[in-house]
Amino acid sequence: MTRYAEVIGDPIAHSKSPIIHKFWLDALGIEGDYRRTHVLGDDLAGYFARAKDDADWRGCNVTIPHKLAVMDLVGDPGGVRSTIGAMNTVIRGEDGALIGTNTDAGGFFSPIAGLELEGRHAVVVGAGGGARAVLFALSRVGIGRVTILNRNVLKAAALLSSFGVKGDALPIGAPLPPADLLVNASPLGMAGQPPLDLDLAPLPEHAVVYDIVYAPLETPLLAQARDRELDTVDGLEMLVGQAALAFELFFGAEPPRDRDEELRALLTA
Repeated sequence: MTRYAEVIGDPIAHSKSPIIHKFWLDALGIEGDYRRTHVLGDDLAGYFARAKDDADWRGCNVTIPHKLAVMDLVGDPGGVRSTIGAMNTVIRGEDGALIGTNTDAGGFFSPIAGLELEGRHAVVVGAGGGARAVLFALSRVGIGRVTILNRNVLKAAALLSSFGVKGDALPIGAPLPPADLLVNASPLGMAGQPPLDLDLAPLPEHAVVYDIVYAPLETPLLAQARDRELDTVDGLEMLVGQAALAFELFFGAEPPRDRDEELRALLTA
């Protein structure tokens, strides 16, 4: 039998994670597989019960909408629930127990690690699992202020409070403040979802616009930012970054990041 990992979610057909992990497995000559599996919310507990009994299952990445619900079903030795508050990766521990962690925060921050964000102002769209990883990363680098745009303003305000970040919560569609960083951490703009309609005019010319959506890769938000000649970061950057951390957990080997350009070409073909 072949050891394998997979990505689970609803929907899941759009996921590019199998391409990434299989590229690395082939590059390193590791015998293994990585699959995508459609899991509905009412079968999440059943999925993990079956996975625990499958000795070849090494773990899974967890995507929308399960990043919060999964915390009730797996172990949390690293205290992810009390810090980030969302899990996107589950692995099998040495004793066979299922352990949850989060590689989204590291994957999100990697492409903007060179920015000086201490004391700066960021805008984050969304208040779900992706936004939690973004806020966790920003709080760790001393972001000065965060404005969250979300349909549910009370939920957004509670999220700011939980991370101890100064800022405010506004409804989506409110005018943007002149922030240094704008992050879309919501599904808006993803294929099959409503577009994210924001006027980027208030952003200063040094602002960076980061969209974690990767299907489509060129979202209307990024297109608008490029029209303004703002620096941009697309969703593949975070996707590959978080996948690299998960790959090492699943297969015990560091992925060949020196081949990122080749991988990106494959993902955008």
